[in-house]
Amino acid sequence: MRVIQITCAVLVSCVLVLNGCSPRSGARGPSFSDLTRGLDKREGFFDIYVSKSGGKILARLPKPDENNLSLELIHANSLAAGLGSNPVGLDRGLTTNGQILAFRKIGSTVVAEIVNTDFRATRDDVAEQESVRRSFAKSYIWSTPILANAGNGDLLIDLSSFLTSDSMGIVKTLSDAGQGNFNIAKDRSFAVGDTALAFPDNVELEGDITFTSDAPGGEVVSTAADGRAVTLSVHHSFVRLPDDEYSPRLFDPRTAGIDVPYYDFSAELEEPIKTVYARRFRLQRATPTAASGPVKKPIVFYVDRGAPDPVRSALIDGASWWADAFAEAGFEDAFRVEILPEDAHPLDIRYNIIQWTHRQTRGWSYGGGISDPRTGEMLKAHVILGSQRVRQDRMIFEGLTGTSATGTGRTDDPLEIALARIRQLSAHEVGHTLGFAHNFAASTIDRASVMDYPAPDVKVTDKGLLDFSTAYDSGIGEWDKFTVRWLYAEFSPEVDETEALKRIVERGYEKGLRFVSDRHARSPASAHPDGSLWDNGSDPVAALEKDLAVRAIALENFDLSVIRIGQPRARMAQVLVPIYLYHRYQVEAAAKLVGGYRFSYSVSGDGFAFDAPVPVETQRKAIEVLLSTLDPAMLQIPERILLRLSPPVGTFNATRGAEVFDSHLREVFDPLAAADSAASLTLRALLQPTRLARMLETNRREKLSPSYEELLTALNFQLFEKPVDEKNQMIARRLQTRFVSMLMELARNKSASPEVRAETEAYLLVLQSTLSNNLAVDNSDPASNHRAWLLSLLSSHLNRDENAFSLENSGVNIPAGSPIGTAPTGGNFREDCWHCDTRL
Repeated sequence: MRVIQITCAVLVSCVLVLNGCSPRSGARGPSFSDLTRGLDKREGFFDIYVSKSGGKILARLPKPDENNLSLELIHANSLAAGLGSNPVGLDRGLTTNGQILAFRKIGSTVVAEIVNTDFRATRDDVAEQESVRRSFAKSYIWSTPILANAGNGDLLIDLSSFLTSDSMGIVKTLSDAGQGNFNIAKDRSFAVGDTALAFPDNVELEGDITFTSDAPGGEVVSTAADGRAVTLSVHHSFVRLPDDEYSPRLFDPRTAGIDVPYYDFSAELEEPIKTVYARRFRLQRATPTAASGPVKKPIVFYVDRGAPDPVRSALIDGASWWADAFAEAGFEDAFRVEILPEDAHPLDIRYNIIQWTHRQTRGWSYGGGISDPRTGEMLKAHVILGSQRVRQDRMIFEGLTGTSATGTGRTDDPLEIALARIRQLSAHEVGHTLGFAHNFAASTIDRASVMDYPAPDVKVTDKGLLDFSTAYDSGIGEWDKFTVRWLYAEFSPEVDETEALKRIVERGYEKGLRFVSDRHARSPASAHPDGSLWDNGSDPVAALEKDLAVRAIALENFDLSVIRIGQPRARMAQVLVPIYLYHRYQVEAAAKLVGGYRFSYSVSGDGFAFDAPVPVETQRKAIEVLLSTLDPAMLQIPERILLRLSPPVGTFNATRGAEVFDSHLREVFDPLAAADSAASLTLRALLQPTRLARMLETNRREKLSPSYEELLTALNFQLFEKPVDEKNQMIARRLQTRFVSMLMELARNKSASPEVRAETEAYLLVLQSTLSNNLAVDNSDPASNHRAWLLSLLSSHLNRDENAFSLENSGVNIPAGSPIGTAPTGGNFREDCWHCDTRL
C-alpha cells in the first residue's frame, strides 16, 4: 500500500507539472499580467511588451482558431546594420522579398510556419486545396513555449529567440563567401528594445546578433572592428496581409516586367499549370472609370537623410523622373520623392526608401523590396546605392578630361557628369522596385530606357577634343513610359482588359520598342547583338571605333592633371585603368555580332517575331575592328606616362579596393601586363566557346557566313604575320603567348562543343608545324627564343602532358570593371539578379 501511495503521488505530481501547476501548492505559473508587469507595452498589429533594460520582447498573439492558427502575416528581414563588404554582400539595408508566416499553437507551444505559396489550388474547393497543401512540404522554422494565456484566449510568447535567430542565413553567406565558419554567440545576441515599433498594420523589431569565428576571412577582418566577433543588426517586419481589393496582373514576356510565378493545380487541362503575375504597386485612381485623374494613394519614395548634398539632390531629381511616366499614363500626382522624416526608421515597411549605403570598396546597387508572394503586390520598396560609385565615376571623368574643371559646373566638370550618372542610377533602381526588369536593348534605340546600363556617350569634336555635353541622358525614356502604361493601366468595367493590354503592347512594338533581358545579355556568350551592358548606339562597331578614338585622345592628354594637387602620385595608376580599358564594354558588344542571332520575346499571333542571324557583312566588319584592338602599337603606353606611375604606400591596406594592373615587376608598373589585360578582353570575347559553336552551326547552314576557321585565320594574321615595329615586338610576343594559351585551354575545355575543340586542335597542329619550319636557333634573338617557347608549349599540349603550362593561370588578371550578373559571393539572390547593378 505504501508503494502504491508513493506511486500515485508521483503520478499526480507529473500531471500537475504537465498542466503548468506547482506540484506542491497546485497554483498555476505566472499570469499574463505578472509576466508583462514593468514592461513597456506598445499596441499595434499585435501588441508587444519591451523590457526597459533591453534583451527581451514579448508578443501577444490572437486566440487561435479551430485550425490552431493564431496569426498569419507577411514577414521580411533586413539588415539594419551590415558588414560593409561588397564581395560578401551583407549590406546595410539588404532586404528579403517577404514570405507568408503563420503562427500556430501546437500543445503548449507556438510554432512559426512558412506558408508554401509556390503551389496552390485557386478553385473554391476545400478538398482540392487540402490535396495541394498536403502534397508539398511545409516548413516549421521556429518554436517557443506559450508563457501565458490572456482571459480572451490570446497567447503571450517571447519573440527574443526568433529575433536573434539566423533568419537571413548569415552563417551560410559568410561561409559561401570564403570568410570562415561562424556560429551565433548566444551570450552576445539580444533583442533590441530601442527600435521596437508597433503600428496598426505592421510591427518592426530588431535583434543584434554576434557571429564568431576563430579564423575569419579577409573581407571580415578588413571591415569588422574585430573579425572574430561580427555583430550585425537584423530587422524583422511583421506585416498585416493585404486586403483582396488588389487585382494581380498577368505577366507578359514582351514588357520586361518582374515575374511572380506559382503552380496552379486548379488550372484547366488545356491551360498551363504555371501562372505568372507581374510585380507592381497598388495604384488606383480616385475615379477608376476616368481616363486620367488623381489617385487614392500616391507612390512616395523617401531619400536617406544620410546621403550628403549634392548627392541627395541628385537622388531626388533622378527618382522623380518617374512622375512623368505616371502622368502620361493618366495618374495625376501619383509619384513623388521626399526626404525621409527625421523620426522615421528606414526599414519601417511604411516607407519606400532610397538608402545611401557605405562599403569599404565600390560595388553593387540594388532595387528590391517586400511584396506579397501570393499576388506580386509591392508593399515596400528598398533601394540600396553604394556611396563609392559616384567617386569612381568622378575619377573616370577626371582621367578623361583632367581635374581642372572639377567644381566649375561646365559640361566637362567631372563632378557634374558623375552626378548625372547618379540621377540615372537613382531612376534605374527605383524602376526595379516599381516592377521593371532590365532592358539591355534600350541603348540601341536612342536611350529608350533608364533600365539599361548607361555608358557615358563621350564624343570627339571636329577639332579632336572630347565632348561631354551628352555623356548621360536626362529624364525617363519611351520604353519606360510604355512599361508604366502597360503595368499600371486601369480600365473601365466594360473594357476587356486583356485586349486593352494587348493593344498597348502592339502600339509600343510598332514604334520600334523592344527589349533584351538579363538572361540574354549579361553573359559574354549570349547571342543577341542588342543585348549588351554599358554599350552605346545602334551600331556596336561604330561605337567601338568612337570609343577607341576617345581612348586615344585621353591617353594622349594623360598626365599629372588627372589627379588633384596634393594627391599621391600612385593614384595615377588607378586612374589609368579605366582610361586604358575605356573600350572594354564596347568590345564585348561588338563581339556579340560575331555568331550573333537576333530574336524577340513575341507570343504566338502577335506578328513581332524577327529571329535571324546577324548579317554576314556586319559580322566581318565587327571582326575587322575587333582585331584592331590587338594592335601592339595601340596597346603601348607612352614612356612619359610610365615614368609617372609610382607605387602606393601606407599601412591601412593601401591597395584595397583599387583596381590596378597586375605586375611581374613588383613596384614598377608592368606595361606588358596592361597590354595583356586589354588584349585578353578581345580574345576572350571572340574565343568564347558558345560563340564559336554558333559560328560553326551558322556556317554549316549558310556557307557565306564567317566560319571559325576564318576567324582563326584572321587572328593568326593579326598576331603572327602582321608587321610590327621593333619597340612593340615584346607586346606582340606576349599577345601571341596569350592567344596560344587560350586556344590550348579551349581545346581542353570539356564544356566546349566537340566541333569547337576539334577545330581548335587542328589549328594548333598547323601552328606547331609552322613554328617548327621557321625555327632558327639563336639564343641572342628574342623572337627566335619566343618561337621555341611557343613550340614547347604546343608540343607539351599536343602530347597530352597533364602539366602543360597555361598562361591563363600565370597570375595576370583583368582589373575588375563590371562585377554584375551574379549576387555577391555567397548571396541569396536569383540568378538573373534583376535588382543588382554596378560598374567601374
